[in-house]
Amino acid sequence: MNIRSIIKKVVPQKTFKKLEPYGHLAEAVVSQIKAGFPGKGLKVIGVTGTDGKTTTSTLIAHMLRHSGKKVAMITTIAVDYGDDKGEQANPSRMTTMGSGPLMKILQKIQNNGVEWVVLETTSHALAQYRVWGLPFSIAVMTNVGHEHLDYHHSFEKYRNAKKMLFLQTNKNTLGLQTGIANADDPSGESFAASTKHAILYGIKNGNLKASNIKTTPSGSTYKASIDQTNYDIKCKLPGSFNVYNSLAAVAVGITIGLSKQQIEDGIASLGSVEGRMTRIEEGQDFEVIVDYAHTPESFEKLFKEIKPLTKGRLFVVFGSAGRRDEAKRATQGKIAGNYCDIVIATEEDDRDIDGLEILEQIAEGAENSGKIRDKDLFLIHRREDAIKYAINMAKKDDVILLLGKGHEKSILGNGPEAAQLRHELQDDDDERRVIKRDYDEVKVARAELKNLKSTNS
Repeated sequence: MNIRSIIKKVVPQKTFKKLEPYGHLAEAVVSQIKAGFPGKGLKVIGVTGTDGKTTTSTLIAHMLRHSGKKVAMITTIAVDYGDDKGEQANPSRMTTMGSGPLMKILQKIQNNGVEWVVLETTSHALAQYRVWGLPFSIAVMTNVGHEHLDYHHSFEKYRNAKKMLFLQTNKNTLGLQTGIANADDPSGESFAASTKHAILYGIKNGNLKASNIKTTPSGSTYKASIDQTNYDIKCKLPGSFNVYNSLAAVAVGITIGLSKQQIEDGIASLGSVEGRMTRIEEGQDFEVIVDYAHTPESFEKLFKEIKPLTKGRLFVVFGSAGRRDEAKRATQGKIAGNYCDIVIATEEDDRDIDGLEILEQIAEGAENSGKIRDKDLFLIHRREDAIKYAINMAKKDDVILLLGKGHEKSILGNGPEAAQLRHELQDDDDERRVIKRDYDEVKVARAELKNLKSTNS
């Protein structure tokens, strides 16, 4: 049991909540001192937002690397130490890890002679001062939706936590003091106003605008325009939401002075992002796509994109995490029911919450949109079984969306084996314990498709 856990047990809850931010700050300061302030000499680009952080971060890093710059990157999916060994799996399940582990990684990055670091930055990390003392030069905001309200308690507090990245960037007088924000998001202008310099990007609004947009299942092309300069952008990532993500990367390129050619070639250099619109092909006559979408906003965007392109039926397999935003479960069920022909509710990361109870909450929303159990709405708790059911049910030209897990390599749950198999969560304040089982969505889907192929041959 760590010191923080002991204090939490002996101090009244209200008092602990007031003291908690100072504890996080003290931890961050100590971590920085012990590591020798590893951000010194680095130029850090922070990327925050509800959806699109990982993809935007990866686009930025690829663009900078393609232009010849020495780049490191830390995202939900991977860590690239800038040592020419490529991306390695993020050792933590957390997008922005604790200040101690983060400083150790930055030490390695600094020793590798890196110039630029692209850091995916969450609201939790900002509110808990995990990134205190880092010299952010550019802050990027993708969008702000309703997420993590279980932690922040209100949308305004959640948004203000993310805005801390822009305020921290503005304090770094040795950096570019530039904020890049989504002009089509209601919070965009507020974020941009927090920094000395700003670029607002968007399709409808902003000083960097995308036009002549053409989207296909394999990507998009568009013209990005700012101050009478036009960029011909080819993005190999499908979906109009990736127009926004790549446009944010274009804004970063402009900010640091990359040439038109470097920006265009850099965006085009990225072919895919793990667990983001990943197509699984095993010769079947229907589509299977794995994506990390797990918020109501990302569901709405994704379904709007995929539905018009679907010739057959649209399936969705998804769940909702335990101890995370309980209110969104019925909302996601309703959105899924509105757009999809077949809805299959399954586990995501139940943690110590009753998984069947979570499925019932999702089902309530789907039923409100007209779905009927055992006809076009199915509750299958074990995720592997849910995917198998969808794949065996699919016919020619159908599309199956497997949402919520994306790149993740484990599922956190509970069950009768808990006494033997217990792994403490890194972000678990209450020290509850759950089962952590290995899981890879892409491998599971691919295996089921191969089984189907062998059965039918």
